[in-house]
Amino acid sequence: MSSLHEAGQQIARAGFRTLNTIVRPVVKSGLGNPLPIGVGASIVETTGRVSGRPRPVPLLTLRIADTLVVSTVRQDSQWFNNMEKEPSVTVWLGGRPRAAETSLRRGPLNVAVMTLQPAD
Repeated sequence: MSSLHEAGQQIARAGFRTLNTIVRPVVKSGLGNPLPIGVGASIVETTGRVSGRPRPVPLLTLRIADTLVVSTVRQDSQWFNNMEKEPSVTVWLGGRPRAAETSLRRGPLNVAVMTLQPAD
């Protein structure tokens, strides 16, 4: 049973990786981003906790002015784990990067609240 579960996880990871390579450039350009109040897709770029490299991932976000909220029920979401290690992230909105600081809450629903920094 354990090897079946691991195989399922590998397939899911490969599927998300493939989907992200298609969706990422479209969302990064601003298409589908949330308005100042609303829900939409955003690119959230974390810093890899092992590699130290930028890790952009498209996420469905709830935006209220300069606050964005994302969540996951998965305990092994790499983007969430990266935020725990380094709470400074970059959020791509309207085709432009915005710095943000993250506060996290773990539980049955892991929640990340990102506060956008003032635009330059």
